[in-house]
Amino acid sequence: MLKLTAYSNPIHVRPGESVQFKVSCDGLAAYNAQIVRIVCGDTSPEGPGYREIPVPAKVNRRYEGRFQPIHAGSHGEVPANPALDGLASFTVQAFIWPTTPKKGLQGIVSCCSEDGLTGFALVIDDTGALALRLGTGRGSRLVSTGRPLQERRWYLVSASYDARTRRATVAQAYQGRLARRYSAAITTRLREPYAPAEGRPLAMAGIATAAGADRLIVGNHYNGKIDRPRLANRALSEPEIRALCDGIPSALADAVVGAWDFARDIGSEDLSDISATGLQGVTVNLPAGAMTGANWTGEVMDWRVRPEEWGAIHFHDDDLYDAGWQTDFTWTIPGNLRSGVYAARLRSGAHEEYVPFAVGPEPGREAKIAFLMPTASYLAYANEHIATDGIATELTCNFATVADPWSVYLAEHREYGQSMYDLHSDGSGVCYSSRLRPVLNMRPKRESVLGGIGPSRLWQFNADTHILDWLEAKRHRYDVITDEELHERGLDLLSPYRVVVTGTHPEYWSTRMWDALEAWKHSGGRLMYLGGNGFYWRVAYHPALPGVIELRRNEGGIRAWTAQPGEYHHSFDGLYGGLWLNNGRAPQKFVGIGMCTQGFDISSYYRRKPDSHKPKVRFIFEGVGKDELIGDFGLVGGGAAGLELDRVEPALGSPAHLHWLASSEGHTDAYQLTVEELPETYPGLGGEEQGSVRADMVFFETENGGAVFSVGSMTWAGSLSHEGYDNNVSRITNNVLRRFLDPRRF
Repeated sequence: MLKLTAYSNPIHVRPGESVQFKVSCDGLAAYNAQIVRIVCGDTSPEGPGYREIPVPAKVNRRYEGRFQPIHAGSHGEVPANPALDGLASFTVQAFIWPTTPKKGLQGIVSCCSEDGLTGFALVIDDTGALALRLGTGRGSRLVSTGRPLQERRWYLVSASYDARTRRATVAQAYQGRLARRYSAAITTRLREPYAPAEGRPLAMAGIATAAGADRLIVGNHYNGKIDRPRLANRALSEPEIRALCDGIPSALADAVVGAWDFARDIGSEDLSDISATGLQGVTVNLPAGAMTGANWTGEVMDWRVRPEEWGAIHFHDDDLYDAGWQTDFTWTIPGNLRSGVYAARLRSGAHEEYVPFAVGPEPGREAKIAFLMPTASYLAYANEHIATDGIATELTCNFATVADPWSVYLAEHREYGQSMYDLHSDGSGVCYSSRLRPVLNMRPKRESVLGGIGPSRLWQFNADTHILDWLEAKRHRYDVITDEELHERGLDLLSPYRVVVTGTHPEYWSTRMWDALEAWKHSGGRLMYLGGNGFYWRVAYHPALPGVIELRRNEGGIRAWTAQPGEYHHSFDGLYGGLWLNNGRAPQKFVGIGMCTQGFDISSYYRRKPDSHKPKVRFIFEGVGKDELIGDFGLVGGGAAGLELDRVEPALGSPAHLHWLASSEGHTDAYQLTVEELPETYPGLGGEEQGSVRADMVFFETENGGAVFSVGSMTWAGSLSHEGYDNNVSRITNNVLRRFLDPRRF
């Protein structure tokens, strides 16, 4: 049971800037904090050894512990307004597409007191039917249609109350051919009059239960889409309700209190009210935008062409953007601190937590080498539930999996949010991920079920510390920069560097990141791609909110879920999501190789190819024998070629002048060709029979003296420290890095 969890904001800083640490203690009275520099996060006794270096800092001291809750679940929120007060009569309506109608009470649109004794709530009741809850001042009355709603089907739902007659009407109108079967309506007269709420906000996709210190606490979250919610100050007839769906007719203008058009604010947190009242609202915890609405025709797939057909928001009871924790301590980075990966190490008895962050260099004092920390990929995998939720994890990995304490904790505490490899509680794919929460798998000392068979089962952040450790061992001066900075600053971030070294798994790239690295590469920059499955998925960063990315898993690619038709374009930037390959930018054009297979059992080795003996690339293999197997050793899977592999493919853009240096061989049938390569399936697609299942090592030149060296394997870095860093994987890597630092042309 984890008792100590924390996160920082931001995760990349420079000297003179500050980083905040937000800590939650579950039953712990106090904890001690120590700033450390992370050199190697691998605790395996067969590896180089775990290594951290304490850093003197005023914040290194004891702190009182406190528990900080996470309020997960997305909703819409319209602040209290006089226009919402005293609605003796009203009509509330919306189009809804419920995804878990049978889960229990769920708010659709509500404006009521915390105890429900005043105000109204349009809800899905415990039977799965549409209902209206009305406060009477002394109690509440629930008026239900009594007919359960169908999952993933559009309904026009409405409820009205007439103060003069005390009649309440609730109606669910199914939008489809089976309208008679699934539509229902009921009208009833209340014995006690309805008591409107005063001074209360209006909530969408939930019911406000309390006001926290700095936020509204909402419960009874709704799962599903909501489109075009409306609120009127009198009981409307059915024709009037229909007329209000697509706009505000002049005859109803005086009656409309609020009419929210979600299509106007795609990509932002705003909820625009198009009525004269101007009841502007916001969304909380990033529900999914750019969702097809009840009026989507299927004629257009890009929401930017006809935004009015994408007027729906998909809310989830487990959405999370910002945990909202208070800051426990803040550290301002001293001017003399070297660039690197740091962490706040928190301890309380046997309980320990690390909060990593990157420190960049002072401007003008950059090294010639930059390690590009793949934080977008860290976010994509943030708090993944693969060990506990994956339906085919053991089949994919080819061995029995054991869930570690962090995975068990995350399975029990869904409020910590999901990864982009998870499904929401309603079965829809997770398309947003944020760093403003404890990311428990972005930690040193962490292993992963995806880390293969071997002494070090590392993945993402912790696997990348093998590269940091090697750079330290070889005494290379380097800086650490991040994906988030690259997206924010573009080419300016890279300009001071002669060499950029990637992490082991730089899978997720925004357009601005790609464009910046491409421009730097062709201006003479030299790129060392020391991983696999890189440059695979296109993501978008939010234009205003820090630390959040978006992914749409469209057609093609190895994917944990598939976006719904019409929902392939990002809400943040409007661009088509999915594979970079399907966006006309195959990784082969960028780094010479591209993803071709994955397997999570045994890693293998490389064998040199004829190109490796050419004079042009002789520098790469200095000290390596002609017939020497490369990387038939390693901490991750036992070899330098494993987990996820990239290969040469001329048809996808591998440069004609590329030098194909080496290829891996001997992979098991746990390695299968990627699905985007297959128009159909057939026998013989695994590593034991398929020659295309391999990692390729390549080198090629670019304009202005630039160059690219790619290894095509996630486990290459796990072989660097073998035999005290005196091995052919380390030797090749060092040969390339030293030559790349030399400004001479090749």
